[in-house]
Amino acid sequence: MPKHFSPTRDFHSGFNGVDALHILLIEDNAALAQGLKIALSKEGFIVNHVASGQHGLETVKTSPPDIVVLDLGLPDLDGLQVLQRLRKLRAHLPVLILTARNQLDDKVKGLESGADDYLPKPFEMAELVARLRVIERRLTGVTDAHITIHQVTLFPQYHLAKIGDENLELSRREFMLLKTLMENAGKVQTRNTLEARLYSWDEEVASNSLEVHIHNLRKKLGADFIKTVRGVGYMVPK
Repeated sequence: MPKHFSPTRDFHSGFNGVDALHILLIEDNAALAQGLKIALSKEGFIVNHVASGQHGLETVKTSPPDIVVLDLGLPDLDGLQVLQRLRKLRAHLPVLILTARNQLDDKVKGLESGADDYLPKPFEMAELVARLRVIERRLTGVTDAHITIHQVTLFPQYHLAKIGDENLELSRREFMLLKTLMENAGKVQTRNTLEARLYSWDEEVASNSLEVHIHNLRKKLGADFIKTVRGVGYMVPK
C-alpha cells in the first residue's frame, strides 16, 4: 500500500463505478435472459448470454468470464452436467445457479456439485445482485493486493492506478484494459481478448476503439509501457 494511501482521498476522479465484472448467463428463457441483461447492466456488470450448456462451455474455454450464472433446465445438457464440466475447465470460476428447482435436495446437489451459490426462481432482483456482490467482493477482497510493473502500480480493489506517487486519471475502460494487460504481463493479448474484456457481445464497438484506449494509456504511462506486437495484439513487458 502506498504511503498515506486513502481509498476515499486517492480515488481517481476519472473512474465511474467499479471495474465491471463479466457475467456469462447460461439461460434458455430468452425473455428472462433479456431482463437479466438489462437489470444487471444497470448495476455495472457486463453480461453475455448463451442459451445452451454446450455453448456456455465453449464460451468458458475461449473467453472465460468472471462469474457464471447457470440455469439447470437447459435444452441440451442438464445444468449439473454443465457445472461439473465447468469445474474441470476452470476449477475456481464462481458459479451461481439460478433455477426453478427449488427443493432442498436440489439445492444440496447443486452446492455439492461445485456451485458457489444457489438461488431458486422466482427471485427478487435485489437478492440476485446482493449475492453477485458477495462473489465480487470475494474475487477482489485481498486487502493489500496490488500489481507493480516498473513505475506503474495498480490497486484493483480500490480501482486506483498510480505512476510513482501520482494518481492516474483513467476512464473505466482504460482501467479495465490496463488491468488486463498488467495481470498478463509478458504475454501478448490479442485484440479479440482485450475487446471481450471491455465490451459485451451486443455493444456496438467502433473499429478503432481499442486503439484509442491504447493511445490514451500511452499518453499517461509513456509510449513504451504498452508494446504493439504487429498482427497479434498488445502486451506489457515484465
